[in-house]
Amino acid sequence: MENQTEAITYSKANDRIEIVHYRNWTKTYAPHTHTSHLTLGYVEEGRIRLVLNGAELLCGKGDTFRIPPDVLHEIGPADGESYSMMVLCVRTEPEPSDPNLQQLRRAILEQPENLYLIREMAKDAHISPYYMIRRFRKAFGLTPHQFQIQCRVRKAQKLLEEEKSISRVTYDAGFADQSHLDRCFQKVVGLTPAQYRDAIRAGDQQSAGKNLANR
Repeated sequence: MENQTEAITYSKANDRIEIVHYRNWTKTYAPHTHTSHLTLGYVEEGRIRLVLNGAELLCGKGDTFRIPPDVLHEIGPADGESYSMMVLCVRTEPEPSDPNLQQLRRAILEQPENLYLIREMAKDAHISPYYMIRRFRKAFGLTPHQFQIQCRVRKAQKLLEEEKSISRVTYDAGFADQSHLDRCFQKVVGLTPAQYRDAIRAGDQQSAGKNLANR
């Protein structure tokens, strides 16, 4: 595949469906989960390496893949070359599990910016800290702390979509400072907050252009 400029755009059909388009992408995403989202992907060019719950899957041009909600996975180029793919993220309802863990998960999801210590989480879940971490990771793919950081990044994404300033996003999403936001954001999203904001704007412009063309 020819070496072209990397590009990524985000488009939202509604609050439940989002489309992400990666073009000539080379980034690798560290292990993470998609909370309450089913992810469906289609590889347009190149090859990707998908590790799903420890199992490796190689996908080439024309291949599709499926990532269930709350399942630990990582993704990146299979051979060091760039890839292009389209990803559809569909919001789903979580499957029933331990009610105490679900309550803990919900508390983190709703207010990830709050300081929530492991001992407080364990107390709220009515189990020991060690056992709580084990059970939470088994149920949701991440430790409670990893999950909270990921949720803070997701909140930062939503705030950036609302055109909030990066300094305001840093504070509202619960990060210590902007460098902390940048590190965590790049690890999860693969972009800086500023690059993500630009990608959102590019996606909005594309959607607006399509709407005008269909009138």
